[in-house]
Amino acid sequence: MKLRIFTLLCISLIAAPFATTSFAADPHKDITNLTSDKCGKCHEEIYDQWKGSMHAQSTALKDPIHGTFYSAVVGDPKAEGVKTGKGKYPVCLQCHAPAAAKAGSTKLDAKPAYNEGVNCISCHTLTKFKGTKKPGGGLQLGMQAYEYSKSALQGPMGTVKDRDHLKKYGQDVASNAGLMRTSDLCMGCHDQRNNGNEISLCQTGSEVDMAGGSTTCQTCHMPTTDDGITNHAMMGGHMAKMVARGLVLTIKASKAGDKVKAVVKLQNLLPHAFPTGAPFRNFYVMIDAFDKDGKKLWSNTKSHPMKDDKKAMFMYTLGDENHKPTSPPKATQVLGDTRLKPNETRELLYEIASAGVVSIKATAYYDLLLNPIKKKFGDKLPADVKQPKVIARADVTL
Repeated sequence: MKLRIFTLLCISLIAAPFATTSFAADPHKDITNLTSDKCGKCHEEIYDQWKGSMHAQSTALKDPIHGTFYSAVVGDPKAEGVKTGKGKYPVCLQCHAPAAAKAGSTKLDAKPAYNEGVNCISCHTLTKFKGTKKPGGGLQLGMQAYEYSKSALQGPMGTVKDRDHLKKYGQDVASNAGLMRTSDLCMGCHDQRNNGNEISLCQTGSEVDMAGGSTTCQTCHMPTTDDGITNHAMMGGHMAKMVARGLVLTIKASKAGDKVKAVVKLQNLLPHAFPTGAPFRNFYVMIDAFDKDGKKLWSNTKSHPMKDDKKAMFMYTLGDENHKPTSPPKATQVLGDTRLKPNETRELLYEIASAGVVSIKATAYYDLLLNPIKKKFGDKLPADVKQPKVIARADVTL
């Protein structure tokens, strides 16, 4: 009897990584509102990574930037039946709160799954990418861009053998490598997004230029470790350390008479614009010259490059009908785009009075928000999202 119990225990432990929870044993049960903690019972490491990701914080109740804009433009994320100014269901929920979007709900605290943002079920029930463009014109974004199952999980396994091995333990999982391992998995939300005036806001997909190479979103944002585990922290634009990986900053300088000629070189290593994503993300470069005691003798700006050194300011500028900068929802035109293009290298040239100068330093700062937005919504936003982050430094001694 003891041997039989021990044998059964060993079998259960071996099967554990593939074992089904009650939701998956019944292929007819609707798992749309399944919460991610159920998945985390077996996939602990992946669950912990996801829980700390911006995907898990994507709703208007968790992301302070999105929440601020949502409240100002759409309405209360805890109210049911909220409509846009044109009387439509808020399209932003299709990406930021997929479970709520599937139900047509706007009350994000109505069910735990609604406020989980882009959770496990959001991605692992997608079956087919239809594209973000409607056949008759216009865009279909987020959940609208996909076909999805209400009962069968989708996995990245590439072989029938893997799929059958899982099904042996009662798990209804489809092998869907064609979607799960390609950028199609991401493009429904990260391809492009227009405002009500058909002006491009987020547009990462349309920016992508592989320059003869081949990669996917997952290559950078969901790398796989040596043990075959895919990282589900899905690092992106909210993580300065991740952003810093895409930029190379160098500086060279030489004296020419009573001037120092400095060349600041910026190289975008990414196949999309730098920065990308939300149109108010930006970065800028501060250049300073110092004497032998470390005293600053010169700077490229007295306050901020956005005001007095625009070539060192990298941003996407939206405007109104009067050609004045405005917020994304109200934009009617694009006034300019000084961001680094995919794989672009750009040089900034400066001439500095050489008297006393012994060193020059360049520092690149990444900012989630433009200064006018910070000024407008300042007290509604936490300090950490308003604080620029250093993403690159370079210096040269003369």
